[in-house]
Amino acid sequence: MSHDEVQRVKLEVLREEHRDLDQAIHALQERGRTDQLTIRRLKTKKLRLKDQIAAIEDDLTPDIIA
Repeated sequence: MSHDEVQRVKLEVLREEHRDLDQAIHALQERGRTDQLTIRRLKTKKLRLKDQIAAIEDDLTPDIIA
């Protein structure tokens, strides 16, 4: 596998994990009596995943010289 192919697979895995965390956070908030610390930790993890996703997308996007 080439570097780009590996990055694309990693990107899809991270996106899926990001979606899963979003659903988990939403489900916990719906219950209402959830520990706010747990929700905050999940949101922090979700933001880290978002940063990793953005970094890989930047890596995969070719530089355009205007």
